[in-house]
Amino acid sequence: MNTCIEIALAEYGVTERNGTLHDKRILQYFKDIGHSWVTTDEVAWCSAFVNWVALQSGCSRSNKLNARSWLNVGNKVTTPTLGDVVVFWREKRSSWKGHVGFFIGYSEDKREIYCLGGNQNNRVCIKAYPTYRLLGFRNIKTWGQPISA
Repeated sequence: MNTCIEIALAEYGVTERNGTLHDKRILQYFKDIGHSWVTTDEVAWCSAFVNWVALQSGCSRSNKLNARSWLNVGNKVTTPTLGDVVVFWREKRSSWKGHVGFFIGYSEDKREIYCLGGNQNNRVCIKAYPTYRLLGFRNIKTWGQPISA
C-alpha cells in the first residue's frame, strides 16, 4: 500500500494556472473526491488535495473542502510522525479558515512545522508554517487503528 507521503510527493509541483485556463490535475482532485462541481483551480484546494491523497492511499478522509474538517478525522496525536495530517488556523484562531497538509517535520528550533500540501503558494510543495498556528495533528491510517470519519 502506498503511503500518503509517497502519493503526495508524486504530485509535487502541480501548480495553479493564471487566468481562465485551469490546471486539469487540480480539477481532477476535486472530481475524484466527489466535488466535480468545482471548475476552477483558483478556489482553496488544500483539503481537496489531502482528501485525494487519502483516497489514493486507502486512508480515512473528511470528504469536505474546509481544512478544519480534518480535525474530526482519524486519531488525534500529540507527537506527529511523517505523513500525519496537520491542521493550521488562518487569519485568527477563531476563524473558520484554515490550512491542511501532511507533516514533514519541525524546524530545528521547533518554531516552524514543515508541511507537504496542495495550494501552498498555489502549488503542491513543502512549506514551513509557524508552530503557533497549529490546531492539531491527526493520524488517518486505517490499518490496525480505530478511525472516526
